[in-house]
Amino acid sequence: MDPLDALERIAGLLSRSGAPRYKAEAFKKAAATVAQLTDEDLRTVAAARHLKDLPGIGARTEQVIMQALADQVPAYLYDLEKGTADPDMSRAGEVMPAVRGDLHLHSDWSDGGASVERMATRARDIGHEYLALTDHSPRLRVAHGLSEERLREQLDLVGELNEKLAPLRILTGIEVDILDDGSLDQSNELLAQLDVVVASVHSKLRMDSRSMTRRMARAMENPHTDILGHCTGRMLVGKGRPESEFDSEVVFGTCAEHDKAVEINSRPERLDPPSRLLREAVEAGAKITIDSDAHSPHQLEWQPYGAHRAAVNEVPVDRIVNTWPVDDLLAWTTSHSA
Repeated sequence: MDPLDALERIAGLLSRSGAPRYKAEAFKKAAATVAQLTDEDLRTVAAARHLKDLPGIGARTEQVIMQALADQVPAYLYDLEKGTADPDMSRAGEVMPAVRGDLHLHSDWSDGGASVERMATRARDIGHEYLALTDHSPRLRVAHGLSEERLREQLDLVGELNEKLAPLRILTGIEVDILDDGSLDQSNELLAQLDVVVASVHSKLRMDSRSMTRRMARAMENPHTDILGHCTGRMLVGKGRPESEFDSEVVFGTCAEHDKAVEINSRPERLDPPSRLLREAVEAGAKITIDSDAHSPHQLEWQPYGAHRAAVNEVPVDRIVNTWPVDDLLAWTTSHSA
C-alpha cells in the first residue's frame, strides 16, 4: 500500500470521526514529509530505521509507514475504516456522471494536507475537468488563512500548473470568511480577480437568527460572492455542533435573487445543508453546487455523498453549476460582478 495514501486516509478518518484536531494534524504532517521523498529514498530511510529522525514522524506514523511499505493495510487504518460508517450514496449514480468538477477544496497553503499539484492530479485522475482552489482567507488563523500577498503568490502558481496539467483547469478561488456584519475577509480588488468565491461563516455560529440572517444575506448580495458554503455549520460527529439559526426563506431567496449557489457540502461530518433546507433552497430558485470541501486528495472522492443527497432531494441536475462546462461556469461567476 502507498504510505502517503495511508497517512492521508488516516488523517481524513480522524477528522470525520471528531477526534481531537492534533491527531489528524500529526498524520497530515507525516504525510507532508513523505510527499517530499521518492519511494526509493523512503525505503532507504525505513530500512535504516531512521524514519523518526524525519520531521513529523513519530512512533505511530512510523508504524503505519512500515506496514504500508510491507504492502500491508496498516492496522491503525484498518481499525479506523472498520469503525467508520460511510454515508449513504446509493443514488449518487443519478447525478455524479454529470459532475465535471469540484468548487471547494483546500491545499497545504491553508489547512489542507497536500500540495496544489497533488490535489489537482488526483482530481484529474478521478475524471474532473476542473477544480477550484479555495484556501481560507486571512482571518481564519487556525487554518493558516492566506494574506493578500500569499494569495497573489498562489495565483502565480496556479498559472504555472495550468500550463503543466492541461487540459485540466485549476480555477483560482478562495473560501472567504463572512465577517460578523456580512462583509468579506478579503479585499474587493483581489476577490474580483478570482474565478470562484465561496463565502462561509466560521465564527459566532450561535449568533441570533435575525443577526445571522442579515449577515448571510449581505454576503450573498456582495457582487464578488458566488457560492454560500456549508450554510448551517453543523457537525454530525464527536460532540457535534448544532445548526446555525437563520431565516432560510430570506437567505435562500437572496441567493436566488442574485443568482448565487447554495453548496451541498459532501464532507461526511457535515452533510450540509440538512435535507429540509436543501429542498427549501431548490424551491427558492437558488443554484446548487456539490463540493467535497476536500483537505487531502482522497477526500475529493467524497462528492458522491453529496450527489446522493441531491438525487434524494430532487435537485434538478441542470441547476447544479459544477455539472456545467467550464466556460459556462465562468460566465456565470463573472456575471455576478459585471
